[in-house]
Amino acid sequence: MAINPPYERFPSLNALRAFEASARLGGFAQAAQELSVTPGAVAAQVKLLEAEYGSALFERHARGVRLTPLGHSVRKDFIRAFDVLGEAVRNLRRMSKPSNVHIVTSPALAQLWLAPRVIKLREVFQDIDLSVTALEEPPHLKRGPFDICLFYSEGSQSHHIRLADEYITPVCAPALANRIRHPRDLAEVTCIGDVVWEDWKVWGRVTGWGDKFTLGAGPRFSLYAVAAQEALLGLGVIMGRRSLVQPYLESGALVAPFEWVPLGLTIDAWTLPESRTSVEVNKVLEAILGFV
Repeated sequence: MAINPPYERFPSLNALRAFEASARLGGFAQAAQELSVTPGAVAAQVKLLEAEYGSALFERHARGVRLTPLGHSVRKDFIRAFDVLGEAVRNLRRMSKPSNVHIVTSPALAQLWLAPRVIKLREVFQDIDLSVTALEEPPHLKRGPFDICLFYSEGSQSHHIRLADEYITPVCAPALANRIRHPRDLAEVTCIGDVVWEDWKVWGRVTGWGDKFTLGAGPRFSLYAVAAQEALLGLGVIMGRRSLVQPYLESGALVAPFEWVPLGLTIDAWTLPESRTSVEVNKVLEAILGFV
């Protein structure tokens, strides 16, 4: 008679992912955003895992969740395990398609800073299949299919490559600029703001004009490229980030009536250590540095 005793099955990988992401990021909502599912789906998967082992991994509160002692004790093990799994998947992808290089960046940088450079990169490296994904926040590189991160950054990071310091000042179409001779004139024109960025407040604080009138009180957009189009049409003044509007300044489509002031952010690029062993990734990084 064959001996084939039953053994404990491996738990659901989705449930383990839900627990690991929630434990690492500090909540179901944060995990849901990373995993591209709903917070309810994350909570349900974690509940399945808790039911399978008969122990709570999170304490539920009105303001969110908190790891139980058990959840906290295994948190690092699962983070390490999924980091290793992520590395294995990246190695598989890289070895199966070594000519693919995937850049992840913010929507504004993708549309206004990187897009012209991608055209040049494709002309120089016709043997490299270059892809670009736009996200609002830098992803967890160990879990994503990305080779190069390119985002705004605060302060110096040892593993970052600084590409450019960012400066800001109001910019607008030449016809509208004729009405702006002094910062107080901004109170008489449409100042276009951004839903997320607070560049008008930064400029007002640095220049001392923030307490004189409400800056950037006009229409607000979540996409900086759309706000830039409004300015190009002469419909208002935007707070220009020099790296993003430089081509329009050079062509004369936009002008800057005042001096540029530092925003306090830099455009940085970074990769995982294993990505730096890729010839193709290094070629793209070096070329981007050359285009700055």
